[in-house]
This record gives sequence, structure tokens and C-alpha cells, in this order.
Amino acid sequence: MPCFKSPLINLNFYGSSLSAPTPKEPVFHCSHHLLRLPNSLSQKRECNQNHRFYILRCTLAKAKNPSPSQFHSLIREPHKYFDEVIITVRSGDGGHGAVLSMPNQTSLSKSSGKLNKEKMKKKTSYKRDFDGSLVLPMGGHGGDVVIYADESRDTLLEFHNKSRHNAKRGGNVDAMGMLTSHLHDGLAAPTLRIPVPVGTVVKHKRGKLLADLTRPGDEVLVARGGQGGISLLEIPEHRRKKMINLTTNVMRDEKDQVLVLGQPGEEVSLQLILRVVADVGLIGLPNAGKSTLLAAITLAKPEIANYPFTTLMPNLGRLDGDPTLGAAEFSSEATLADLPGLIEGAHLGKGLGRNFLRHLRRTRLLVHVVDAAAEDPVNDYRTVKEELRMYNPDYLERPYIVVLNKIDIPEAMENLAHITEEINGIGCDRAADQNLSINEDQENEHSSHVSDKEQSVKKIEEYPRPLAVVGTSVLKGIRVKEMLSEIRAALRRCRDEEEEEA
Repeated sequence: MPCFKSPLINLNFYGSSLSAPTPKEPVFHCSHHLLRLPNSLSQKRECNQNHRFYILRCTLAKAKNPSPSQFHSLIREPHKYFDEVIITVRSGDGGHGAVLSMPNQTSLSKSSGKLNKEKMKKKTSYKRDFDGSLVLPMGGHGGDVVIYADESRDTLLEFHNKSRHNAKRGGNVDAMGMLTSHLHDGLAAPTLRIPVPVGTVVKHKRGKLLADLTRPGDEVLVARGGQGGISLLEIPEHRRKKMINLTTNVMRDEKDQVLVLGQPGEEVSLQLILRVVADVGLIGLPNAGKSTLLAAITLAKPEIANYPFTTLMPNLGRLDGDPTLGAAEFSSEATLADLPGLIEGAHLGKGLGRNFLRHLRRTRLLVHVVDAAAEDPVNDYRTVKEELRMYNPDYLERPYIVVLNKIDIPEAMENLAHITEEINGIGCDRAADQNLSINEDQENEHSSHVSDKEQSVKKIEEYPRPLAVVGTSVLKGIRVKEMLSEIRAALRRCRDEEEEEA
């Protein structure tokens, strides 16, 4: 039996004979080959020797070149995707109910006493409510979708590979159309739990805030599963009035079958934004020594190299508690976050700083790391403060200390006292600033003529000065203990202020 194989499509045609095409026969173009479709596929075979074939000519379109996979982009540039993603979640549909009919109840003879008793037992074994009404089975509830904070998660990169998450649907009522005592509700679908890093903000795609998952175990219900359909009884008209006294789920019309169908689940588009949860934020210009400082005082191992923008994503480290506090040592531990370096114009999108400045929102204390061996360390310090002011002026109101790094270089050591004096002179006293704000509030208690825009336009000198300025060389281990003591003292001060406000 001859066989025809096409190299362009995966089809084989078998036949005992081939006939030449005729004008009346349908033609199917297939590149440079002719595919003959036997008539026996659609009609009965009249004879084993004579076969009719349809010639089909077709032209296959060339497949489009696949677009480059986003997975490779995630590997090359993970810093662009790790802290923000848009996903779509769908809860499960509710299970369907069933249209049931009552079993036939034939009149039993008086002689069949045992059968009558068994029939009565079966009749009374139906599920009933407290008032004696029949309880008919329902379809299973669709699976809900819950997003919860997980400590073992660090980034949102995995959601770029899988951006759609669907919960399972509820089970249907397992019935063969007859009401029996063995019927039960459809199985409820399990809840779909999606883990995200601690500090993730869950929002609707249009901007409505749903939850801020700041602690491990926090969760939010983002999509509720569909309700299962109910079951109905299909009975003759002359028995409806009698059955309504037992249950209200009685079919009165064909349109009632809509109630049997389970409700569809919800589909929601969500925006996940990661904000790093840290007590201390390390900020400064590129190559100032932030990653080296983090590696020196914590067990973190960030990438360190002698070129700018080594840090592309925030690195976290755990700072040990203050040993001078005794039993409160373990409660004084803190988390440090090393952020990518800022450059001039970062608030306008230059460099990498703008993408990560939002991670400072949860910090209590800021540590400005300044390269003391640079050409103009004071100007570098002003540049960083100006970028913070342009992005969010509230960042300059937070307590902070300044670390002058790389004092092991002779030139930096010579200018250390002069640099320290200039940095301490930038800003005002925190207590005086608070008293001034209190007096202004009392004077303007009944008036609000100062607009928010005017209040936000403040110079750097009008913000509080640093709590301390410490010179150190993290790489050489010079005055590192003094720096740690200043950081811990600033953290204690922040905790005390929070307790007083509470």
C-alpha cells in the first residue's frame, strides 16, 4: 500500500491507488507537494479497488521568529525587575449543584412489614435541618487566593517568569439525578497561597492599596472563590405544594437551572512593590565604601570591587546587639541595608538611585558614607542630601550620622578635622528646630496661609545636622568600634523617641 508523507506537515495518507486530479475535484495547495485526501474518509467505501481522492493544495505560512525570552533579560539586568511586578490572579469557580428527583415511592402491602420498615428508615435518613426541612447538597466553594509575607523570599523576580496564578475550582455534586441519603456537598477547593518577601506592598493595578505586608506571616485575601451552586428538586406539579413544606429548592421553571451553576471566581490584576524592611540605610556616592562597611560589621557578603555601581540591588545584613545593654542585647539587634550609589540627578532618573530611594521609607536611621579621600568630600555630602531632598524631603528629617571612610589615606587623615567641622556646620540643632516648629504651630493655630509647597521649599541648612560625624577606615579596621558605638547610640535614641510617641 503506497504511503505519502509531507515534509512540511505531520500527515500521512494511505491508499491502494492514486488518481490524477480533475477540474471538479477540490484542490489543497501544500507548498511543492500535492496532498490527496481519499473520499473514503468522509463517505462509505463502495469498492475495495476504486478509491476517489480529493487533491488539497495549501501554502503553509512561515513561523514567526520567537521573540527573545524575558528570562535572559532577568539574568542580565535583575536590578530592574526585582522590586516591582504586575501579576494576575484568579480565584476558583464554584462547583455545580445538581437537578435531583425524588425516588419512586410505591405503596407497600401490609404483608411486607420488614420492607416497609427498611423503606421508612431510608426515608428518614435524608439530611435535615433543625426545623425538619431537607438539606440538599451544594457545589464546593472555589479556591481563594491569599498573598502572605515569607521570610525566605528576597525578591520578586520569580513573578516575572510566571505572572498568572489560578486557584482550583470547587467540586461538583456527585449525583446521578436521584436524591439519596449518600449525597454530600462538592469538595471545597484549597486556598492558593502565594509567598512574597517581607515588606511587599500589594495594590490594585489602578492604584488602590490592599495591604502592606511588613511582618512575617502577614497575609491578605486578594480574590475570593466563587460560591457553589445549589441543588434543585424536579417533581411533578401536583406534588410541589407538598414538597415546598419540606424544602424551598424546588424547580418551578427551566430558568431555575441557572441556580445550579457555580459562581465564577474573581480575576484581579495586582501590582507588587517591594520596600526593603531595614532599621538602618547606608547611602552615599558610588564607590564610597558602603558594601565594605556592611561586610565589616555584619555577616553579609556583598559584591565588592574597585569600580562604581558594584551594588545593583540592596544588600541586607544583621547587626549584633549592643553588649553594654546586658539582657537587652538581643532586642537591640538591627538590620542594615546597603543601597546602590547615588549620583547627581538621581531624583530625575539618572544612575540607579531613583529606583531604590523608596527602600529608605521604612528605615529609622540613615548612615551617610562619605569618601574622605575624594577631591571635595563636603560637596559629595551636599550632593547626596540634595538628591534626598528632591526625592522626599522627609528623609532629611530623620536622624542620621556621617561616616568619613578611607581615613587610612594620608591626605584624608590630614583633612579629617576640617571636613568634620564643615559637615557639622551644615544644618541646625534638632532641639531648636523642634521648638521653632512648636512656636510656629501655636502662632498659626487658627490660620493655614502657608501652603504645603512653601513649606517643602527648605534649604539643606534648615534641616537637622547629623547626630555624629565619625572618621574610620573600614578596610583597615581603624576606629570601627567607635563607629559601631555611634550607630547603636543613634538607634537607642530612635527607639526611645518611638516609645515616647507611643
